[in-house]
Amino acid sequence: MWFTGARLYSLSKEKAVDLKFEDVMRLVDSGDTLILYDVKRKKKHIVSLSRQGDSFSTDKGKVLLSDIVGKEYGSKVYTHKGYEYVVLPCTLHDFIMFKLERHTQIVYPKDSAYIAMRLDVKPGDTVLECGVGSGAMTAVFARLVGDNGKVVGYEKREEFASLAISNLEKMGLSSRVEVKLKDAGSGFDEKDVDAVFLDVKEPWLYVRHAFLSLKAGGMLGVVVPTTNQCVEVLKELNSAMFVDVEVCEILLRKFKTVPERFRPQDRMSAHTAYLLFARKLPGG
Repeated sequence: MWFTGARLYSLSKEKAVDLKFEDVMRLVDSGDTLILYDVKRKKKHIVSLSRQGDSFSTDKGKVLLSDIVGKEYGSKVYTHKGYEYVVLPCTLHDFIMFKLERHTQIVYPKDSAYIAMRLDVKPGDTVLECGVGSGAMTAVFARLVGDNGKVVGYEKREEFASLAISNLEKMGLSSRVEVKLKDAGSGFDEKDVDAVFLDVKEPWLYVRHAFLSLKAGGMLGVVVPTTNQCVEVLKELNSAMFVDVEVCEILLRKFKTVPERFRPQDRMSAHTAYLLFARKLPGG
């Protein structure tokens, strides 16, 4: 789909609809987190306008941030030395990978996308997360549940909870999340939730609590870094009334983008974690 003049054209329909430019254009707001993209170096600089200060500086010069506010995304801005950057929106992937403050290992996007799909997280859902950490997976859930959904996170370490809330605020997602500073060792307060996600050192201790909180047919997801942890979780899943059990890992191989020497990159994102999924047996 593209637009020209004040009319929008669709490849799927042989007709045009009236459309004002302001309905299509996206302008930079004073609270935005955005990317200043260096086309020559193919490098991203992620800038939070509300927290960055008055300017952004590199060896190529200084950009006054006040000059960016009100511009269209896709516009060019220049440093005082005349060096060019392109203003681009900061995606959730960009923020998690390059801007998120962290005290802990995070669930990486290559894993989080599959986790969200397997747990069937959608607008209006209630998701329980045990082990919030730095809030990377929390942000993914919060984006998906929408304004009518809710993510409830259990985190027993105050410094992790505070950092996660700070990160969620920067991403504009904190209103969809409730972080409880407590250990869920004695169980979760919530019942009939749509999905539960466990990201803790000994997740098998929380499997039965997850079962009691899930709706019939609801999904449980677990992330662990080692095989011995997988085995312990599987033992507990088999003793509880869970079905549709799966264990997997996600490997991501990227390719060089130079047409003349197109081939895999020398390094790849291989093992980051084992992912386990199971479904609460209806009637259990």
